[in-house]
Amino acid sequence: MKPKIHPEYNDTVIKCACGNEIKTKSTVKDLHVEICSNCHPFYTKKQKIVDTAGRVEKFKKKYNIK
Repeated sequence: MKPKIHPEYNDTVIKCACGNEIKTKSTVKDLHVEICSNCHPFYTKKQKIVDTAGRVEKFKKKYNIK
């Protein structure tokens, strides 16, 4: 590697909005994220459905889903 052309690779902490902290290494000092693997619906198996204008009920009624 050529000297003095690469950014520094330091220890960093990734902080999520849920309060989870992940210690890793990065070229960025500290990272703040809104969602992480600790609170993401895909990993937690808890899906949040935001119903706007009754679309979920309309879909269930259309396809006779209970």
